[in-house]
Amino acid sequence: MATKKITDIPQAKTEPDFENLLKVLRCQKPNRPTLFEFFLNKNLEERIITRDDPSKVKPWSDPLRRGLAFRQAGYDYVIFTVPGFVFPRPQREHKSSISMSHGGVITDRASFKACAWQNPDDAQYQALDEVAAELPSGMKIIPSGPGGVEENAIELIGFEELCFMMADDPDLTQEIFDKIGSSLLRYYELAAAHRAVGACMVNDDWGFKTQTLLSVAQMRKYVFPWHQKIVAAIHKAGKPAILHSCGYYEQIVDIMIDELKFDARHSYEDAIEPVEKAYERFKGRMAVLGGIDVDFVCRSTPEQVYQRSSAMLKQGASSGYALGTGNSVPEYVPHDHYFAMINAALHAREG
Repeated sequence: MATKKITDIPQAKTEPDFENLLKVLRCQKPNRPTLFEFFLNKNLEERIITRDDPSKVKPWSDPLRRGLAFRQAGYDYVIFTVPGFVFPRPQREHKSSISMSHGGVITDRASFKACAWQNPDDAQYQALDEVAAELPSGMKIIPSGPGGVEENAIELIGFEELCFMMADDPDLTQEIFDKIGSSLLRYYELAAAHRAVGACMVNDDWGFKTQTLLSVAQMRKYVFPWHQKIVAAIHKAGKPAILHSCGYYEQIVDIMIDELKFDARHSYEDAIEPVEKAYERFKGRMAVLGGIDVDFVCRSTPEQVYQRSSAMLKQGASSGYALGTGNSVPEYVPHDHYFAMINAALHAREG
């Protein structure tokens, strides 16, 4: 029998079973170590599928490629954003580096009214059936949004301009947030109702390393009311609501859990709060997903990544934890380091 290496391309031997992730989201003990990730990247997905065999490469569709990769790596679901519904976007000269300072789409009431808003009812929800048809038995879809309430407002207006607008024209600011929030609410109402959907990801970055982007009072006025409605709609459909939000959260922990009623939170950074401490803080109140800091994954050795991942799995084994990175797996993450993290869970499953 070949020796298992921590840097081997992952090949899950257990079948997908979304019930494992559901137990995590309900702060219960799953049947086996469970994995969670927001997204990987195309090169990594193709490497996982082909297992270094170029003869198996073919032009997969994005959802199919992602589903196959998630299946082989041992996940019980696949993340998918329903196509056909996005918010207006400013023209960008460079895609690799984006500043939040300036938006350019909405500068006043006239430009707000002239905006080309898409109707969430017109999104291609039939794509959920197409993705579901390609998924192995036991897997479910977790739809994510086309950005969140706060993210889209900043993208449309620009962060600096939004700060001025909140002071100079709070009525217009409210109308913009209400337009974004009501559109996202409708999107999640329709997506959550689909039979192939097991949970929903509400993705909206709220802060950076030392504070939230908006004050708590501003978030209570413009952002949180819509998240409360979105989570309620997802729960009405009988599905858990996962918050993906980067940045500082010290002042809004109780709001996330007790008022907005998110079932789980994803995105952790050692510089803000290591996942080990976050898990002890949230244990029994809200599930913790991922958390192995992306910088740590990149800079540490595969052995160190494997050891920390194994230790975190043991710490979270009793309830409410799924292993993954602190945020996502962009292209600069070394494959071997990601494989070491995943194999910590797969090896633990196999005993």
